[in-house]
Amino acid sequence: MRNEKLRNVAIIAHVDHGKTTLVDEMLKQGGVYRENQEVVDRVMDSGDLERERGITILAKNTAIQYGGTKINIVDTPGHADFGGEVERILKMVNGVILLVDAAEGPMPQTRFVLSKALELGHRVIVVVNKIDRPDQRIHEVIDEVLELLMDLDATPEQLDSPMLFCSGRNGTASYSPDAAGADLTPLFETILEYIPAPEAEYEAARRLSPDPHTYPVPACGREADKCPPPREGCPQRPHFPQSPPAYD
Repeated sequence: MRNEKLRNVAIIAHVDHGKTTLVDEMLKQGGVYRENQEVVDRVMDSGDLERERGITILAKNTAIQYGGTKINIVDTPGHADFGGEVERILKMVNGVILLVDAAEGPMPQTRFVLSKALELGHRVIVVVNKIDRPDQRIHEVIDEVLELLMDLDATPEQLDSPMLFCSGRNGTASYSPDAAGADLTPLFETILEYIPAPEAEYEAARRLSPDPHTYPVPACGREADKCPPPREGCPQRPHFPQSPPAYD
């Protein structure tokens, strides 16, 4: 059974492609902050070194509520030196947002992380970011992303991934490269529609081990002199002879 009120998604991108800035805007528009709350930029880069260098070193999780659904967002490292951290995170989510700079296009780290996501069978939402750059080349980047997916042996479903066009700095997203968006609603809606909900075991909470202090402890079936001493904190189980007692 799937928990339709939950989505787990990771954002993967190369260094300085606007990943953390986009997450900032998602938090703001997701209602995480109060209207009068003072908010720092790049809130996900919490480490001193991360803020100094402007990069993400350790993966971090945050969440927003959108339309009654909780969206867990993992901001992952974008540098090749931290690829192991990215691989670990990819096993915890159900889909990924592939963020690509509208001018630079897919980079080597993007290729490496995307290959890992495709191997896990994750669905991919392609986001072309920084479309407001004066040197943007959106249509060429679209072709480069599709070529990258084909080079990595993506499935037909993954090749047909939805594509959005964003400006993380302005907090906008649109379905068309030729039309500017008003906010990030298209991104939120695409996450809910395209990223699968996680599997949930609703009955798992009932499969609890009985409390040995509450329920009778079964006999161990061995004689007392052959039974090992009980572990600390565990009650001693009663003993009975191997041969059942004779009854009249």
